[in-house]
Amino acid sequence: MNNDFRIGVDAGGTFTDFVLAEKTGDIHLFKAPSTPEDGTLAIANGLQQIANKFNRPIEDIIQACDLCINGTTVALNALIQMTGVKVGLLCTKGHEDSIEIRLGHKEEGHRYDASYPPAPQIATRDRRFPIRGRILADGTEHEPLNEQDILDAIEVLKQQDVQAVAISFVWSIRNTQHEQRAKELVEQHMPGVFVCCGSEVYPQIKEYTRTSTTLVNAYLSPVMASYVHKIDDYFKALGAEQPVRYFQSNGGLAVGNIMRERAVNAINSGPASAPQAGLYIASAFGIDNIITVDMGGTSFDITMAKSGRTSLNRDIDFLRNRIGVPMIHVETLGAGGGSIGHVNNFGMLEVGPQSAGATPGPASYGKGGELPTVTDANLVLGYLEPDAVLGGCVTLDKDKALQAVQKHIADPLKIDLAHAAFGISAIVNQNMANGIRRITIEKGYDPRDFALICAGGAAGMHIVDLAEEMGIGTILIPKIASCLCAFGQIISDIKYNYLATQMMMIAPDSELQSLNATLHELESLGVQKLLEDGFAEDDIIIERTMEMRYVGQVHECNVLIPNGKLDADSVQTILEAFHHRHKELYTYDERDNKVELVNIEVAVIGKISKPKLPELAKQQGDISQAQVGSREMIMDQEYEWIDTPIYNGEEFGAGALIAGPALIQEPTTTIVIKKGWQAELHETGTYKLTKAA
Repeated sequence: MNNDFRIGVDAGGTFTDFVLAEKTGDIHLFKAPSTPEDGTLAIANGLQQIANKFNRPIEDIIQACDLCINGTTVALNALIQMTGVKVGLLCTKGHEDSIEIRLGHKEEGHRYDASYPPAPQIATRDRRFPIRGRILADGTEHEPLNEQDILDAIEVLKQQDVQAVAISFVWSIRNTQHEQRAKELVEQHMPGVFVCCGSEVYPQIKEYTRTSTTLVNAYLSPVMASYVHKIDDYFKALGAEQPVRYFQSNGGLAVGNIMRERAVNAINSGPASAPQAGLYIASAFGIDNIITVDMGGTSFDITMAKSGRTSLNRDIDFLRNRIGVPMIHVETLGAGGGSIGHVNNFGMLEVGPQSAGATPGPASYGKGGELPTVTDANLVLGYLEPDAVLGGCVTLDKDKALQAVQKHIADPLKIDLAHAAFGISAIVNQNMANGIRRITIEKGYDPRDFALICAGGAAGMHIVDLAEEMGIGTILIPKIASCLCAFGQIISDIKYNYLATQMMMIAPDSELQSLNATLHELESLGVQKLLEDGFAEDDIIIERTMEMRYVGQVHECNVLIPNGKLDADSVQTILEAFHHRHKELYTYDERDNKVELVNIEVAVIGKISKPKLPELAKQQGDISQAQVGSREMIMDQEYEWIDTPIYNGEEFGAGALIAGPALIQEPTTTIVIKKGWQAELHETGTYKLTKAA
């Protein structure tokens, strides 16, 4: 059967999004309510919608797909809700409390707050066991492993019905023998229990980070394994010819057996695909510096890519858990359409982070919600059509929105309704702008050098305000904005990351034999895995990075390095890149100081074919034929109601130019164009918004 399709499934907290790409370049969007209790139910719902559209059986659709790709919030939700499995920890004697001491660290904003509660522990004190035996920093054995300690711990773990065991010994990255022997004993005496070692999950220096990452992986992997098992079996039953690919936090795809063992790599599975989609959309305009903003019902996700490369985070605190493995840097705020506006104890208007969610939802949903949300404010301001149907299942009630904003915001603050609604919109915009600053300015980047990519059903009503606040002159809004992450999945490559610690001074006269050998070993592991997965050598690319620092520093800078065998010339190139990056981050460099290499990382990528973007027919005639009416709206602090033309975006052709003030309605998103801005529709189905000449 011909491979006519590729399908991406992004399982979110409220809706599961589906993007189906045809070989012809046509792209179709579908949505189904998420079913956290069993992800296959939402998938079955969405696939039935696809089958109905094409008038073909579901099995026929799946068998005609070259790839079926799944992004999921299963691991993320389990970590948020603390619903992972019961975990035990085996660690080096004397280090059983390091996971709770946390290097004496408190999160930003709480460093001097004595009342801030300690972080909840995945492995409570009664499930952390000291094991005698010691490996030194050079990899030699200082004290033999005490196997009786492990056997004694196993007996207690059995009594506690532990479902997963994390093993993290000091300096295991230099010599894995103790960890591997402990793993053998646990697997032998606790069959069916998930076991993982720090030297496997995060084979780099930093004992606390390694232990924490391993615990998170043990906590989530059985949950992820159950989900993957259901999804894999479901697609196999439908006749899928290729295994389901799952989206990882590092921005690449992996098969199910990898995800079962490394659930820590799936924490940001959903939003991590946004920068790939953004870069693909922007490539048609010759743009490779992008900021993507995805505004859904409950959250606002921000990602960034510079010079075509996505921004990766390492060694970060995520939901108060230190995680070391590479993750696409996603800044997430409680700033979605369901974010609640309220007057605080000081008589000031705030928005979020509390959310009305999908149930009861905004007041305008008519499902029992009474508090005003961003969606309600947008309805009051005229951006949303009264009685419009969202997601195919919610009809907006403007009267309920008016009542909620009046009662809970306007009356307490003694201001009129328009001011109250605009205040909600302005504050959520400021919250989102602050998030963009954190991912750009605080990382050494100027947001004015980037284009803003709009994603999510709600972002189009706020995107121009965000661009003006950040000084950004170019906005790109694809017609597929509401399912951009699902689209990002179907254009992403297979990607595996391999980590190692390699501590040494790095200089043109350094001895590089050991470093080159380590790089070659890591690359060979990834290449072999991709060859086994059916990739040709020509379809495999390698990206290397180093974590480096000046001698005497604690924190490292991550630097992209050349491929191939390193020599004095390539080392000089690496040092220049390090000095430049350090200056970007900290405004200075120390070229007279020695530079120390700490960690290395190799990303091995299997390139997959990309579906074509659509090619729209050229605009015929005047855009007035696409106008479906007008509505009064408030767009700025003049609080003036402006009669604004409303256009049906499906009636536009390539080259259509729409000057603000205007509103464009697409099937799954709404775009507000303020006065002084214009939107031009590109043949690929993306609106480019710029300041009007």
